[in-house]
Amino acid sequence: MTPGVMITQYVINIPEGKSTPDFESTPVPENIKEGNMAIFKVVVKGDPKPEVSWRRAKGPVTDKKKFHSKYDESTGEHILEIVKVSGAETDTYKCYAANEYGKAVCKTTLTVIEGESEGNSRESDERFWQAMLKADKKDYERICTEFGVSGLHLILKKLEEKKKEREEVHLLNTGLDLTDEEAMLLSTEFIRIFVFQNKSFRVAFTVSTVDFVIKIQELKAQEGDNVLFACVLTHPLPKITWTGKGITLEEGEKYSITVSDHKLIHRLLIKDCDPLDQGIYSAGAGVTSCSAWLLVQAESDPASAGMRRARKTTVASGTPIDLEKVAAEQQIKKREEMEKILAAVKAKHREGQVAAMVKKSKGNGMDTTLDHSGGVTRAGGKRLGNPKNKKREMTCPEEHSGCDETEGFTGAARQSRRKRRGPLIEDVVIDPGVHFICGLSDVNAVINETAELTCKLSSEDCEGAWVMPTLIGMISPDDNFSVTNDGAIHKLVIIRCEEEHSGKYRFEVDGRKTEAMINVKDPPRFNHADLRAFTEPVTVKAGHHAIFKLQFLGQEPVKIKWYSEGEELLDDNNNTKIEKSASHSRLLLSRCQRKNTGEIRIKLKNEHGFIEAISQLIVLDKPTSPLGPAEVTEGSAICIEFRWRPPKDDGGSPVINYMVERQQVGRNTWKKIGEIPGVPSYRDTDVDHGRKYCYRIRAVTAEGASGVMETDEMQAGTLAFPGPPGPPKVVSAYDDCVNISWAPPSNTGGSRILGYVVEKRKKGSNLWSVVNATDELIKVKKYAVKDVVTGMEYEFRVTAVNLSGVGEYSNPSEFVFARDPKKPPGKVSNLKVTESSYSHFVLTWTKPEDKPEIQDEAKGYFVEIRPAECLDWSRCNPTRIITTSFSVKGLKSKNMYWVRVIAVNDGGESAPEELANYVLAIPSPVRPKFTNHKMKSFMVVRAGNSVRITVNFEASPRPHVMWIKDNVPVTKRVTISNSDSSSQLLIPSSERSDSGIYSILVKNLAGQETFSTEVRVTDDPKPPGPVELEENVPGTVTVIWEPSPDEKRDDRLHYTVSKLDSTKRNWTTVAENLFNNKCTVCNIMPGREYHFRVYAENDMGVSAPSESPTCWKEKKKEKCVVSVPTRKDCDLRCAPTFIVPLKFHAAPKGYECYMSCAVKGNPKPRITWYRNHISLNTDTNYYISNTCGVCSMLILRVGPKDMGEYAIAAENALGRAECSTVLSVKGERETPLVISEGGIKTKKHV
Repeated sequence: MTPGVMITQYVINIPEGKSTPDFESTPVPENIKEGNMAIFKVVVKGDPKPEVSWRRAKGPVTDKKKFHSKYDESTGEHILEIVKVSGAETDTYKCYAANEYGKAVCKTTLTVIEGESEGNSRESDERFWQAMLKADKKDYERICTEFGVSGLHLILKKLEEKKKEREEVHLLNTGLDLTDEEAMLLSTEFIRIFVFQNKSFRVAFTVSTVDFVIKIQELKAQEGDNVLFACVLTHPLPKITWTGKGITLEEGEKYSITVSDHKLIHRLLIKDCDPLDQGIYSAGAGVTSCSAWLLVQAESDPASAGMRRARKTTVASGTPIDLEKVAAEQQIKKREEMEKILAAVKAKHREGQVAAMVKKSKGNGMDTTLDHSGGVTRAGGKRLGNPKNKKREMTCPEEHSGCDETEGFTGAARQSRRKRRGPLIEDVVIDPGVHFICGLSDVNAVINETAELTCKLSSEDCEGAWVMPTLIGMISPDDNFSVTNDGAIHKLVIIRCEEEHSGKYRFEVDGRKTEAMINVKDPPRFNHADLRAFTEPVTVKAGHHAIFKLQFLGQEPVKIKWYSEGEELLDDNNNTKIEKSASHSRLLLSRCQRKNTGEIRIKLKNEHGFIEAISQLIVLDKPTSPLGPAEVTEGSAICIEFRWRPPKDDGGSPVINYMVERQQVGRNTWKKIGEIPGVPSYRDTDVDHGRKYCYRIRAVTAEGASGVMETDEMQAGTLAFPGPPGPPKVVSAYDDCVNISWAPPSNTGGSRILGYVVEKRKKGSNLWSVVNATDELIKVKKYAVKDVVTGMEYEFRVTAVNLSGVGEYSNPSEFVFARDPKKPPGKVSNLKVTESSYSHFVLTWTKPEDKPEIQDEAKGYFVEIRPAECLDWSRCNPTRIITTSFSVKGLKSKNMYWVRVIAVNDGGESAPEELANYVLAIPSPVRPKFTNHKMKSFMVVRAGNSVRITVNFEASPRPHVMWIKDNVPVTKRVTISNSDSSSQLLIPSSERSDSGIYSILVKNLAGQETFSTEVRVTDDPKPPGPVELEENVPGTVTVIWEPSPDEKRDDRLHYTVSKLDSTKRNWTTVAENLFNNKCTVCNIMPGREYHFRVYAENDMGVSAPSESPTCWKEKKKEKCVVSVPTRKDCDLRCAPTFIVPLKFHAAPKGYECYMSCAVKGNPKPRITWYRNHISLNTDTNYYISNTCGVCSMLILRVGPKDMGEYAIAAENALGRAECSTVLSVKGERETPLVISEGGIKTKKHV
């Protein structure tokens, strides 16, 4: 897992090859000037590919103008761009990556720097910041004025950041006390510039980031227990982030977060766990985190759910680890590491100093060499310095005031060119003296108690001073303070802490210092003697009062709450009265009842903490009645023995005796038998044969007697035989012995069972033989039958015997061979899934081989399944099956299951054979294919009629269906209806613009299939325009006409030309299928008249003709003139009539119903369908067509709503005709309708 990433896993087991999301790279925090663009980039991984989203803590990121989220395919980076940032965008930003197995979250920060004034150009001046860090708050404004820096509020912000940086460096030193120069040398993951004696050196090194030495471990706890997570860090941190189930946890009544004094051990205590606390918990230290599961097991015994038990704390299992020892080792390791780093940095710095000194000496004509120890020696032999020294000081006499020692690194370049005005001053070497091995740590103390500060020096021969700068100054031993030192260890003890002792304390020695804070708190607390008295249980009798009181200490105000069995008690001035004051509280419970028994808890809380104390209230009362019904254990002529159950509630006192009374049935008096010891049973020997008795029983405790429990009638001396025992079960079988066992009879007959008799029978025989004689009863519920023949097959039965005699026989056992045990069978082979669906799958396998002396033949099989999220296997078949296939049913759709098969025989079970991969409850993938092979690839529809295209297919899983028209998705006016095996496209009222090629694409994970249909929406064509005749060539005529108006809208429209010769009576076709607008007619005879007609024709029909003017050819020599009589056209118009009427229909529910009839008429009649006098032409649930006078209507699925009278009306200018019928649905109640004979009505227009 990438450091700084929080991963939440949705499932316990992740399939092989799959993974939860994770971040390969996380976004870097940004400090951006106001008005610039901020960019965050992440790279995620995971299978399936995660979805990435961005969020922020203080608002949404939905403003598209401000926030741009995109993905760079070339680099695989998800990018968030924030345009023209302002102070409002300063926030914490989180990136979420999620898939079906989990989610990952990482976060970063954006800090927007407001505009700066011109005077801030010198903020980088190290001298300015050194002065600000050392000065008091009152001097800040003066220093800014001296250095010419404006914008004090910005300077104060940056000053706080620098102080935090110095504190972090101090923390990372883990006890090493450093000078200011040394502290500047050590930093984390940055390159800094340091100034020493007017020289600047760039030192680059990296201190490792915080990591976990010991991570938190997975814990399992019982409900109600406390749980403790603990971890150890590599570097001290005052605080880490604890999260539970994605929520940051805070200190409170539920969670207790603690840190060790050296800040390496961090602990999280979860109190009073319940199942809701189960989940993943994480500890985050900087960019590093670790996670672990908490599993909470519910109370296994429901009866004890309401009882209080001792609460224990659960810690990590396995080999116990001494966290303090590990932390101490880490402190030593870290201190050695820091000393090495410091030595390396100082050595590099010293080499730079010595090289500069040698160069400077040569420039002055002096001979300078470096001796073995690393010191510098002049020509005279005087030693100038030693690189082992950790601190150097430069002295400059007054007469050589030209030496500029206050010059910072900004003046280093100028000083290198400046001439020295005076002799060279030698370096004076000072021994570094003592330093701190372990510094002070912050302490939280309780008022009036002891607080202790401890540090350790590198030398024992050294004394230091304790200082409290804010209040006391130098600390001396007195009644409040104890100052001790044990060798190199120095201690300051505050004997009795007060509020004024809170503050910063410092220990100074040899110019070095270490500081820490003491925080004196005043949380609520109890006196130990008062607490012991309070925790003693309070016992009262029912109806009496119970008082609980407790004194406490703590800073006011203190919030006080009383609880009874977890429920808060309120002062109701009736049965509960609560008194509160600044130092004590009192609870009075009046007229206590038995139900008030339980835990009494007081909780105190103030701003410094909280505390609680627990006591117990016991209310004594009379017991409840004994529990029935009474069970007769023996009923004979001389005695009646019975037993009962103790009272459910003994009233807080144990049952001492039971009072028993007896009444003979038929009499009104009760006879007191007396008191018996506290055992819930009684044997009455003073009975008369054949008589019946009733008994009354009371429980007696120290608080009194309970109510009465009365028994049913019990008879003495009647014969009551026992019922049948359970069928015998074969435990084991051998060549000479068969071991069986059985369950006792549920009905003992009112007396105790004396023993059992066992019988056996060979297979195929009707004779049962007794195994043991009646006088040799079997006392136990098992027996070894030894009178058997090897290889024979037997069955057994058992009967019970009581004081009355032998009872009924049990059902016989299963047949068993008398032979030595068999070997268990081997594992099945070739286990595979042959069929699957959303609710079941079918398994097949091969029978295991029979290997003598190794594995015997399998007699049956058990199939077991386990859901992926469960660890327990469950058997699908309670009894073994003998077939080598099995259908597992009752599955949850799309769930994952593990499957295994176990072979069994008389010798036992085989090892389970498990499928290598889990089974997914979905149908086996089937590539889509179309099942209707009569689908039309071309269809013509009259404009205004409906267009319906139905496509049947089969595919698994359910495919995605898409319809397109001319490679473009269909419009909204097209209705698409999809099911698991079909899809339908419907245009209720078609238009010419609906013409085109409609394609369906059926696609799933197994493949895809497509089918196209060309739909042409058209109407009867309009006739062509005027016709003209031209005669250019003798014997021919060219017919020219204007195109039909429909020609531009119908590319399949063509023309037909007919001719009428004056010598003939019939029109003849001279040309057809013409796609142009002229035609040349040949064989024109002179002296004859000709008439021409032009028709427009398309897929729907033929238009009215356009006629030409009369054409004739004169003969050169006319011998005679024949006059042709005037032709009179025949009128073919007629009113509509039904040639074939509608028929009566009775269709089953859910089936199709097809109605049709035939109608004629000229002009062509307009057809309208009706159901119960309501027009159906615009109803998309009915498929209506009219082809050449054959009118039809199709109802896809007939239902009760379709029952009724159906009529069709045909109407033109000459009249109207109607035809009707009745549709009934089988199995539905029909409404009788009266239809006129023939169902046809005709009406003519006059």
